[in-house]
Amino acid sequence: MSLRQFEYALAVAEEGSVTAAAERLHVAQPSMSQQIRGLERELGVALFARTASGLVPTAAGRAFLREAEIAVAAARRARATARAGADELVGELVVAAQMGFGTRQLPGALGALRRRYPRVEVTVFEEPSAAELDRLCRRGMLDLSLMAKCERSPANAHRLGDEEFVVVLGAGHPQLAADRVELRALAGQPWVRFDRDSALDRVLLTALRDDDPPTAARVSQTATAVRWAADGLGVALVPASAVPHGYERLTRPLAPAVAQPVIAVVRPHAGPAETALLDLLRQETWYEAGPVSLVS
Repeated sequence: MSLRQFEYALAVAEEGSVTAAAERLHVAQPSMSQQIRGLERELGVALFARTASGLVPTAAGRAFLREAEIAVAAARRARATARAGADELVGELVVAAQMGFGTRQLPGALGALRRRYPRVEVTVFEEPSAAELDRLCRRGMLDLSLMAKCERSPANAHRLGDEEFVVVLGAGHPQLAADRVELRALAGQPWVRFDRDSALDRVLLTALRDDDPPTAARVSQTATAVRWAADGLGVALVPASAVPHGYERLTRPLAPAVAQPVIAVVRPHAGPAETALLDLLRQETWYEAGPVSLVS
């Protein structure tokens, strides 16, 4: 088995066809088909099944692909480490942020990292599911993850600061007259909520001390929650740093304030790029909780 075969199998799984995977990787389709067949012969199992919608991984294929993904990511990191010099770093950095956290701080830190290491390719994605982010982190798929602190947070997590939460109110809402809003003043009002496995929805439930608040809608993006709340569908609770420009006038902090500790988790045996990004994130401005209601 070769690393190239692993990469081919991962591409086929993502694209759903050998032809599309070959085009994406700029290789000949017959060559890729031959490599996949050779890999299946060596493993003694079928990795893919043909369906009406294309090629899909079999049960054995899914198990293999999970390990292949880890192997490919590790190989990329090894290449980057081998090429690293005193003044230059070449490679790929995979960063995941829990949705809504570090929205203002991460772009600044990444910009500074790119200026320092212009040949480092950074892949960044937001992950709404706390469970999925935890799984990716523990499986070694991420070089650095930015997330809310929780009971499962690793012991070696790096505390960066806190995210303060604000409520988003519709234009004309009576609570906009207040400097800070007490949650009890919003009792009985419908909420624009996030997906059930989202860390943001957990913050709301903890702050309200209510497992079943009135729900107007559920969304998967913070910008959508802000816009819908601003249009009067319901009220929303979001990190202050995630409020899009132009909507700040419709937000109010809470009394007592609600904040969530934010941590960075770096992969074991971190390289210079991950270490540099962690240092740059520490230099960003974070909310520092005073006498607030911390959600963790």
